[in-house]
This record gives sequence, structure tokens and C-alpha cells, in this order.
Amino acid sequence: MLLIFNRPGFVAELTEAEREALFGDVDAIMKELRESGEWVGGEGLADPSAAKVVRERDGQPAVTDGPFLEAKEHFAGYLTVDCETEERAVEIAKRWPDVRYGGHMEVRAVMSGGGTEM
Repeated sequence: MLLIFNRPGFVAELTEAEREALFGDVDAIMKELRESGEWVGGEGLADPSAAKVVRERDGQPAVTDGPFLEAKEHFAGYLTVDCETEERAVEIAKRWPDVRYGGHMEVRAVMSGGGTEM
């Protein structure tokens, strides 16, 4: 799984040409992944301000708006890919355009049903 982290609002700061280039690069990578059969799924996520956080408080689940962490980046979305090697997944992550604009990608294997990878 490729986890996308970026700075909130960075796309709005780009010029129209930069936005077109960014989304064009995303489209090109997505086309490549579909054609190679590596694409499994993925989604962008809504702004963190619309999130809810569930934590235990005094032995009971408590729901708050948030997360309101002091962070320069937020979890913005994910791609699930089926690659032959970890190196291939890293190659895809290195090409993801958000990385060029101060974001980063985290590459993590998805655990099998048994969860023995923990």
C-alpha cells in the first residue's frame, strides 16, 4: 500500500499549469498501473477538518472532531498496488507527484489474513 501524505492546501498554491502537470502525472501513473495489472484500488481522503477521532476515555469510547494535531502534512489518500517486489512499489512511490511538492509516500505491505507480519 502506498500512503500519500501532503501539506494541506498545497494544490491551491500551484499555478494552473503546475496543477495540470501534477494531475497529468497522476493520470499517467494510474494508466500505467491499470495497464500493467498492478492497480488494486485507492482513494483520496477528505480534509482532516471533516474527520472524527474515536478514543477511549474513562473506559468508554469518546468521539471528537479532529484530528487537530500540529502537523505540516496530513494523510491525504492511498493506493493499493499488487507488485512483484517492494522495489517496484518504491519506484511507483518515488514518481508520485505529491513528493515533488513537499509531500511524501509511505510504502507498507498489507498484512495477510493471519497477521503474522506483525
